[in-house]
Amino acid sequence: MMRSGRRHRAGESVEDYCRACKTDRMHTVIAADEEGRPIRVDCGFCHSEHNYRGGPRVPSTGPAAAPQRTNVRSESYGGGVGARAVRAPARADREPFPTVSERERTSPPMAVDQDTDIELLLRRIIREETGITPVVPSDKWRGGTLVLRPGTAGLQERTWPIETFFHKIVMLRNRLRTLEQQVNGSELPDDQKVKLQGYISGCYGTLTSFNVLFADEDDQFKGAGGD
Repeated sequence: MMRSGRRHRAGESVEDYCRACKTDRMHTVIAADEEGRPIRVDCGFCHSEHNYRGGPRVPSTGPAAAPQRTNVRSESYGGGVGARAVRAPARADREPFPTVSERERTSPPMAVDQDTDIELLLRRIIREETGITPVVPSDKWRGGTLVLRPGTAGLQERTWPIETFFHKIVMLRNRLRTLEQQVNGSELPDDQKVKLQGYISGCYGTLTSFNVLFADEDDQFKGAGGD
């Protein structure tokens, strides 16, 4: 059960316990039921995806959390769609979690012997060790909305913040890169490695349509032909 009576939609922020971080974190709602209760959430810190666990282990106090709980609207959807759990459309007036924080993206190189931002330093160390580099969307897409509009009349369209969709694309890209590293470092016969590499390159090539979202060309997908 939620600890508050508010309704949530996909793309909104909600506090929940993250088992990977072993602490309470702000999450992005991925799916909510017809009563506005979160079903799946994504941690804004480590980006692990899990079922909603009912809120923070330590309830928040004071007015600090109030700014993220304003401008909540309740809408009824036509056509009786509310009979099942649905992925609710995201609001255009809320700020989605960025894939990489602006502070992390723009901060200069850090040295441990100065007044160090420990959290930022740890993020960079983790990204370097796991091979997950900071990736940001192109400026023109920030604050934008992804719309899925059915061709069947009477069906409701679905919307998500582009940053949320971009984050999923980046996660897919990172996992493909990890798979590629695992294949290269395995003890498989060379012919099998070449075959698996061909499949991975094919996946990259299929995903090149999403290159328009990336700010940096080096972060884009590259197919077998380098396009």
